Amino acid sequence: MRVAILGPIAWRVPPRDYGGWELVAHNHAEGLARLGVDVTLFAARDAQTSTRLAGVVPRALSEDPSLPPRAWETLHAAACFEHAAEFDVIHNHAGAYPVCFKRLVNIPVVTTLHGSAAEADSRLIYERYAEGPYVSVTDAERALAPTLHYAGTVYNGIDVPAFSFRSQPNRYLLCLGRLSPVKGVHLAIEVARRARLPLVIAGIVPPEDQTYFQSAIAPHLDDDRVRFVGPADRARKNALLGGALALLHLIQYHEAFGLTVIEANACGTPVVATARGSIPELVRNGETGWIVGGVDDAVDAVASLGAISRARCREWVASRFTVRHMARGYLDVYDRVLAGGTAVIA
Repeated sequence: MRVAILGPIAWRVPPRDYGGWELVAHNHAEGLARLGVDVTLFAARDAQTSTRLAGVVPRALSEDPSLPPRAWETLHAAACFEHAAEFDVIHNHAGAYPVCFKRLVNIPVVTTLHGSAAEADSRLIYERYAEGPYVSVTDAERALAPTLHYAGTVYNGIDVPAFSFRSQPNRYLLCLGRLSPVKGVHLAIEVARRARLPLVIAGIVPPEDQTYFQSAIAPHLDDDRVRFVGPADRARKNALLGGALALLHLIQYHEAFGLTVIEANACGTPVVATARGSIPELVRNGETGWIVGGVDDAVDAVASLGAISRARCREWVASRFTVRHMARGYLDVYDRVLAGGTAVIA
C-alpha cells in the first residue's frame, strides 16, 4: 500500500517542543513504515523522518516568521494532491483546508480531525465535505461534528520506550502544555496551593493568551511554590513528567485528545483531570489517575495519589496508546475505506 501523509507545517515534524499534530503525523508515518507500508510524508523540508520526505515549504512556519502562512499552507496541500496518482490513500493531518481538494482526486482522502471541528471556520469546510471519510482520535471527539461520516476512531499513539519510567517521583505537581484559559492552568495553581505542594508549569504562551498569562499566572510565580520553566523539549519533558507526583490536567473545554495525559502515564505519573471531552477514555479513574469535577475534587485527588500504581499507569499506555496500535488502527481504516466503507463506525 502506498500512503501519502499530509502533515501540518506550523511546527517542525517531529516537534522540538510544542506541536501535538506534528508529533502524531510523525508517529503515524514511522508506525506505518515499520509495518511495511510505502509512506511519503509531506511536511516542511526541515522535518526529520525515516520515510520518504516530500514538500515545498522551506521550513516550519514557527521557525521563520517571514513565511506567509496562508500561501505556504495552500502550496503545501497542492504539492501533495498534485501527486495523488502515485498513492492509494492520502491521509490528511493538516486540518480543514486540504479537505477542499478531496473531490479533485480519484483516491480516498482520509482526514484526522484532531479536535479542529471545534472551530467554526473548520467545521464549515468539514460539513461541506461531510462524506469524509474522517477519523476521530477519541469517540468523544465526534460530539464536535456529529453529522460527519467517520471511518473509525483511532487513538493517538506515542513511542512508549522513549519515556523513562520513574517509580519514585519528586515532590511537585506539573502542569504541561499551552498556557490558555481553557487549559485550566489557573486552577492548577489553586489546587497546588491548597495541597501545599510546589507546582511546575511548562509550555508555551500563545500571543493571544498573553493577557491571561500576565493576569492569572504571572502574579503567582516565584522560585518556591509556583515555577514557570517555559517550553520543554523532549528530554526536558521526559524529566519533568517522570519526576512529578501527578500531572494536573484541569481542562475547561471539550478536548479531543490530551497527549500529555498518556505521556505522563508512560512515565508512571498519574493524572488528575477534569471530566471533559476525551478524559474518560484516556484515564482509568482510580487506576491511572483521578477524574474530578473541579478544584475541591482535585485537591482530594492529590491527597489520594498514593493509591495509584505508577507501574499500572505505564501498563495502561502500553496496552493501547502505542505507535504500533495507532498504525494498525489506521491500516484497518484504509482497508474499510478502500473497500467502499465510509459509514459511521461506532
